[in-house]
Amino acid sequence: QVQLAESGGGLVQAGDSLRLSCAASGRTSRSYAVGWFRQPRGKEREVVAVMNRNGYSTYYADSVKGRFAISRDNAKNAAYLQMNSLKPEDTAVYYCAAAPAYSDSVYYLRAGSYTYWGQGTQVTVSS
Repeated sequence: QVQLAESGGGLVQAGDSLRLSCAASGRTSRSYAVGWFRQPRGKEREVVAVMNRNGYSTYYADSVKGRFAISRDNAKNAAYLQMNSLKPEDTAVYYCAAAPAYSDSVYYLRAGSYTYWGQGTQVTVSS
């Protein structure tokens, strides 16, 4: 079992930045792809960014490309999502997730591919 815990959400103004953190504990010795998802109120959960197990490949949703950056520190069992130039449409609950990875693929784009999830952290961007 792996436990994930997000932190770093909050209320910011449009144009501001936030850095979300995801701390992992438990059986973290396996290789995992790490993903950040978000779920706006009343909408479906959507993928935001993914980093493959070795940290060499990333994927970003078009809506955040050039503004968000995913990173991970395997030594600290942590992952991060740096969010810059935030927009009101970025308002959502953000979740980090871990998918057991059997290859270096970064294309873990579906929520169903992920076994472990954090509890979520609210990000609210005011205009």
